[in-house]
Amino acid sequence: MALKVSPHLCPQNHRCPMIPHCPVGAISQNGFGLPVIDDEKCIECGKCKRICGMRAVH
Repeated sequence: MALKVSPHLCPQNHRCPMIPHCPVGAISQNGFGLPVIDDEKCIECGKCKRICGMRAVH
C-alpha cells in the first residue's frame, strides 16, 4: 500500500519537514505545494507518518 499526503490535512504553506528525514529521498515538494511520495523509492518505514504534525500521511 503506497503512502500518500492528504491535500485536505497538509497546510501546504511551508517547506515540508518530512523531506530531510526520509532515509531514501522519496519525498519531494514543488515550492510550498503538496509533498509527493515516490512509490518507487518509498520503503514504507513510517518516518514521515511520525514526523508529520498534521497527520496528513496515510
